[in-house]
Amino acid sequence: MSISNAQYDEIMRTYEEKQNRTRHLTMERKREVYDRIPEYEALDLRVADISLELGRKLIGGDVSALNALRQTIKDISAKKKELMREAGFPEDYLEPVYECKECGDTGYVDGIRCHCLKQAIIKHLYSQSNIENVLKRENFDTLSMDYYDDTELPAMQTIIDGCKAYVNDFDSKYENLLFYGEVGVGKTFLTNCIANELLKKGHSVIYFTAYQLFDTLAKYAFRSGEVSEDINRVHEDIFDCDLLIIDDLGTEMTNSFVQSQLFLIINERDNRNRATIISTNLSIEDISERYSERTFSRIYGKYRMIKPSIKDLRIKIKRASSRK
Repeated sequence: MSISNAQYDEIMRTYEEKQNRTRHLTMERKREVYDRIPEYEALDLRVADISLELGRKLIGGDVSALNALRQTIKDISAKKKELMREAGFPEDYLEPVYECKECGDTGYVDGIRCHCLKQAIIKHLYSQSNIENVLKRENFDTLSMDYYDDTELPAMQTIIDGCKAYVNDFDSKYENLLFYGEVGVGKTFLTNCIANELLKKGHSVIYFTAYQLFDTLAKYAFRSGEVSEDINRVHEDIFDCDLLIIDDLGTEMTNSFVQSQLFLIINERDNRNRATIISTNLSIEDISERYSERTFSRIYGKYRMIKPSIKDLRIKIKRASSRK
């Protein structure tokens, strides 16, 4: 994912702020522990003295002192843990609290961009990918089975179980999904459930409505200036993210540009074994008639079709809310 130096610096400043907050919190907690357990502070000072002593002896060539000093430090560490337990503190109370444990809020693991930095760049480049607020409301934990009647429940349970299996198998099994059917049956909700779980697992996810996707591509493709570089950068981001979500396919104004771009995205991501989820209110027949034959062939042959056959959930939820 390509960003300017200014954009990169802006993102990395947020990482510096995270690290500063962590250091401040750790220092506050250490002062709290020292106030409640004076002996703990004395032990910390003792460890510092031993470390200096160890350094001096190693410089002086006294390697034999190493094991004895290591054992002393080990004994002190055990005593510190005992003091923390007796005072009611968790053993890890003084460990740094990072938002991302993998990179320690540095953005990098062994010199390679961490998954959290990749997602931060996606959010910076595409504001519509910032779906965290939506995902707080729409996820597997908030999914309720109460709105399905007895005839709908078995089929929906199968679909939901399939969505969870899709998440569990994501790293080992390449698969694309097409949610289609009537308005208000929960297609976008199920897509968001999957996105939420994959984001938590550290995967890069780009979300677009169909209108946003093709509008974004058109702006880069037809504006003046360094067109080829800009559109290539956007294409590369869309082609290479772990999961691309195209929501509400069919709501865009379909023309030759949209036709060609949709095929390009679907085909290129399939060539790279990059998963795509599409949701649409169109029927399979509508998709066949609206888009090119080669696009339909790719979708029909490469996507698992999921059609929630239930009554409009939005109406059910609205009625349930009005009765409260």
